[in-house]
Amino acid sequence: MKTYLNALADVLESGEEKSDRTGVGTRSIFGYQMRFDLTKGFPAVTTKRLAWKSVVGELLWFLEGSMDERRLAEITYDKDRSELEDKRTIWTDNAENQGKALGYSHGILGPVYGFQWRNFNGEMYNSSTHLKGTDQIEWLIDEIKTNPDSRRLILSAWNPNQIDKMALPPCHTLAQFYVINGKLSCQMYQRSADLFLGVPFNIASYSLLTHIIAKITDLKVQDFVLTVGDAHIYNTHYDAVKEQLKRTPQELPTLKINKEFSSLEEVLSLGVSDFQLDNYNPLSAIKAEMAI
Repeated sequence: MKTYLNALADVLESGEEKSDRTGVGTRSIFGYQMRFDLTKGFPAVTTKRLAWKSVVGELLWFLEGSMDERRLAEITYDKDRSELEDKRTIWTDNAENQGKALGYSHGILGPVYGFQWRNFNGEMYNSSTHLKGTDQIEWLIDEIKTNPDSRRLILSAWNPNQIDKMALPPCHTLAQFYVINGKLSCQMYQRSADLFLGVPFNIASYSLLTHIIAKITDLKVQDFVLTVGDAHIYNTHYDAVKEQLKRTPQELPTLKINKEFSSLEEVLSLGVSDFQLDNYNPLSAIKAEMAI
C-alpha cells in the first residue's frame, strides 16, 4: 500500500489550503491516480486497521440496491433491525442529518449508490420503487460475458436528475471495467476523496467488487485503478496522517471467499462473514472524526 501512503504524503506536503462544504477546511490536490495490482495481494491498508466488516456490508448493501440505512445495519451485523437500535453504521449520520433534512425518515437516504446501481433513474417514494429503472449491475455482468472487448463497460452512480433527492451525492461516481487476456480490471473515478478516512475504504470496496464480478464472469483479476478529482486531507486529520506516515506497511493479505457463487443472486445470499482477509495483520487503529 505504498501507493496510498505516497498519496497521503504528496497531498500533505504539496496540497493547497481549500475550503469545503463541511466547513472543516482541507489541504487539496486536483487530479491524482493510484494503481493496485490485485494479483499481488488484496489492497487493504496495513498501517492502520481497515473496517473490513463495514466494507463488505456496504458493498452487499449497494449490490442489493437498497437506500435504507437500517438495512445496511442488518447486513453488517446479521441481525434484525429491531435488535439494532443502538448500532450505528457509516451512513447513520447522513440518515440523521441530510436524510431528515430532505424529509426522509426511518433511515431512508434517497436514491443513493445502490439505488442507482440496480435501478438507475427509477422513480422512488420513500423505500418503494414505482417506476423501474436500469439494473446496471446485471447489465454489466451480461455485457462482460458477451462483449468483453467493449469500451462501454460503465457503472455510474451519478444521476443529475436525482442528485437533489440524495442524502449524499456520490463521491465515487463512475467505474469502468476492462477485460484483456482473461483478466478483469476496474478504474473508478472519485470526484471527492477523503484520503485519510475514506480512500482506504473505497480502495477495498472496489477491489472486492472487481473480485466478485470477475468470479461471476469466470475471469481472473488484474488491476484496480483509482482516479481522484479533489484529493484532500481534512485539517483535523493532519496529526493522524503524520502518525500513519511514520509506520511501516505490512504484507498484504489475500481475499478468501468461503462460498461459491456464479450469479449476482447467489452473491446476495452471502453474508459479511463469507468474505475474509487471510493473513491480515494491520497496525493499530488511528482515530479521526468524519467530516459530514
